Amino acid sequence: MAMNEDHAAPPTEAEDARGFLAALAARRTGGPSRPGLNCGFTYLSDIIDGATPGIIVLSGAPSTGKTTLAKQIADSIAELNKIPVLFWSFEQSKEELRIKSLARIASVDTQAIAKGSMDDASWERVRKADEYYRRRCGPALTIIEGGAADTIGAIRSAALLAKHKAGGRPVLVVLDYLQILPPPAGVHTQEEHDAASVRLLKESALAAETALLLAAQLPRHNPKRRDPRPQLDDFGALGAVKFHADVVLGLYREEMYQSWRGLEGATELLVAKNRHGATGFVDLYFYREWMRFEDMLDPDR
Repeated sequence: MAMNEDHAAPPTEAEDARGFLAALAARRTGGPSRPGLNCGFTYLSDIIDGATPGIIVLSGAPSTGKTTLAKQIADSIAELNKIPVLFWSFEQSKEELRIKSLARIASVDTQAIAKGSMDDASWERVRKADEYYRRRCGPALTIIEGGAADTIGAIRSAALLAKHKAGGRPVLVVLDYLQILPPPAGVHTQEEHDAASVRLLKESALAAETALLLAAQLPRHNPKRRDPRPQLDDFGALGAVKFHADVVLGLYREEMYQSWRGLEGATELLVAKNRHGATGFVDLYFYREWMRFEDMLDPDR
């Protein structure tokens, strides 16, 4: 970057690296085992080192549960890390998102909550879930029903403001989802929209030192390909995702492609790209009626 009289010289490593060794030493003596935010799933947090500044893309075919998983991660980060979480929803309403959270916490069917068709015992669980949600997640979590005014510039400004109000602590921004974000200026096709959006979001995430969880929809599985699991190549011409994303996750639910019983709930979250370490997959279990994902701790489940 060109320097002039209006810009101070960036610090040398002798200045900038002060305290870095102490941060590493803290990990040896019971300090944080990972630099990023605990996202509520043990194996996922370990593999990606938690949610760190940059872009985490959560991809999957339609109806695989991307929004449900993104909301669960947002709730968990707000609760466990006590840092601001801004959730922009460009498709589902606040009511729909809140019902997902209440169903997950209360273990009550989402449809029953939405329709009000609950017995007294179920209603009592929902009432207690609401108290838990507002007390444990609510203080740090903000849901925004996205619209045309929620441009990437506006999102960046909101993230910077949240970070400032939090005394410079980390912030998580969730965007649901990439393909329906308000278009950046000068784009004409969906491909241009997605590529420009990812590039600008990466710049914003780094400038605001913000972890950004970006849901992205992949096309339905091509039956000519034997393995239906998400792959980086599924983004097709959208090379910007593969290039700018720090972590790319692919959500895959076996029951959507196989009809025989015993697969209900079996889920893989594939780590297709990871700047922080290994790739691989995380086994999860999905309770559809409760809109809840859980770590698959028992391989025989």
